Amino acid sequence: MPVVRGERAARFTFGTPSPRGSIWRAFATVLWKPEQLIDFNSHLQGWETENMPELIHVGIDVSKDALEVACGPESPTQCFTNDDAGHEALVNVLHVHRVDLIVVEATGGYEAPCACALQAAGLAVAVVNARQARDFAKAMGYLAKTDRIDAQVLAALAAVLANRADRQKLIKALPSDEQQRLHALVLRRRQLVQMLVAERNRLPMSHQAARVSIEALIKAIRKQIVDIEADLSSHIAHHHADLAGLLRSAKGIGPHTSMALIADLPELGKLSNREISALVGLAPFNRDSGKMRGKRMIFGGRTQVRCALYMATIVAMRHNRVIQRFYQRLLAAGKPKKVAIVACMRKLLTILNAMVRTGKQWDETFHFA
Repeated sequence: MPVVRGERAARFTFGTPSPRGSIWRAFATVLWKPEQLIDFNSHLQGWETENMPELIHVGIDVSKDALEVACGPESPTQCFTNDDAGHEALVNVLHVHRVDLIVVEATGGYEAPCACALQAAGLAVAVVNARQARDFAKAMGYLAKTDRIDAQVLAALAAVLANRADRQKLIKALPSDEQQRLHALVLRRRQLVQMLVAERNRLPMSHQAARVSIEALIKAIRKQIVDIEADLSSHIAHHHADLAGLLRSAKGIGPHTSMALIADLPELGKLSNREISALVGLAPFNRDSGKMRGKRMIFGGRTQVRCALYMATIVAMRHNRVIQRFYQRLLAAGKPKKVAIVACMRKLLTILNAMVRTGKQWDETFHFA
């Protein structure tokens, strides 16, 4: 049998081996066994893993002019300006660390440029509802509220969310340029419609001296709405013609509803029926405690999508046989009318979700088979 040189050194010993000699023999054995040399890189990889910087979780409290940033729940905060220069400086600071997750509090749109800049730099960003962030702070015992405390609480929330199995659902997807443009146009049209309704309501009770100004403003707003709708139609035809045609194949879904769904609900067709219903705010939640069984109610979700679906459902209840029969069946079962309407909204949404997922247009035969 061939003798390994390391084994020979270990076999022929004289007297009591010294600790230094034992160490040398063990080391020589390792060096002279070729099959053990293969694992040498694993030792280097383990050394690199041990010496890599720790993962950090970042919380960012957003205001109009400033960003309060905490790189951990116990770390001191840093302040950056909420502009392009501040976003660039923040990205440079974060690139020094191993960032696992960044949590940003939604602040009426002021958080969007910062979140987009961080995502463009390859960082994982989750935008959370301000109410949920405040509830988490209270649960952690923070009753005071300052920008510094809010940033540290968001960092603690980031550490919790990062360990969840469904963390990918919480990370905000970076919208494309055409998606941002579509969302901006839909939002602007919605604002103009609200302004038009307000001016129309002021007109009947206004003084004669103010009516000329109100009528001129109504005329200008109408023109702006026509221009915005023309831009929206062109944008949809160029980028989302197939999706818009698919949605509008369902009776009750008009051009404005399809625009709202494409702009405000990009997850349509990518989630399950339960998930999309909860996201929009059409899933009734339990309110039970002990022996008490509370009334199920919808809660939260995306208000603008619900508003668009409500009007589409009212039309579908009259002209769409599937939704019409479903509504009548609920009324015959004794359901209140408002509950039946919300149920019809959810049914219409889940059908649209399945249509987008499968790429098939509306077909009544699936529901009457």
